[in-house]
Amino acid sequence: MRSKTTATGGRQIVAIEIRGDFLDLAHLFLEIADHDVQALTALKVAAIDRQVLRTLALEHRDLGRALWTEALVEASIAREWLVNLGRRDAKTRIAHALSELALRSQAVGLSPPDMLTLPWTQEQLGDVTGLTPVHVNRMLRTLEEEGLIERSGRQVRIINRNGLWAAGDFEPRYLHLVEILQPVGAAA
Repeated sequence: MRSKTTATGGRQIVAIEIRGDFLDLAHLFLEIADHDVQALTALKVAAIDRQVLRTLALEHRDLGRALWTEALVEASIAREWLVNLGRRDAKTRIAHALSELALRSQAVGLSPPDMLTLPWTQEQLGDVTGLTPVHVNRMLRTLEEEGLIERSGRQVRIINRNGLWAAGDFEPRYLHLVEILQPVGAAA
């Protein structure tokens, strides 16, 4: 996850990375990190020298296109998160976050369509959505009571995907999954 911490110690999670995501593509050209990075689960990391990657991106058009697409999708997701934080109520924020993570996890083979293993604690889900852990718990219970999800520990079973998407004002086009999952070099 990527996060920023305020002067008073408050944390805002600004991005969640999952399998296949390119962590901090902006640092290919920007010198200074403006946020923290923390792993929430076990992971494998491949460190790539940025000058080598810059050269490869310039010399190989398909790679350059793939990196550029990844950066644009990252910006699209950031815009959606901004709307989620600034203009949606608490229940909608939680439903939206669950919907996004479930679909992204499913797209890369981390989970089946109706299941999701939350990498977050309720406190961290609050840091994603701008809510207190108590409010997160209430909203998760509300989604359960409405028959949209079932929870067991960090396992979330999505009972009614269309209902959860509606509750979360979730329209997945901003994820651009077609562009991201398309093999490099395939026709656009």
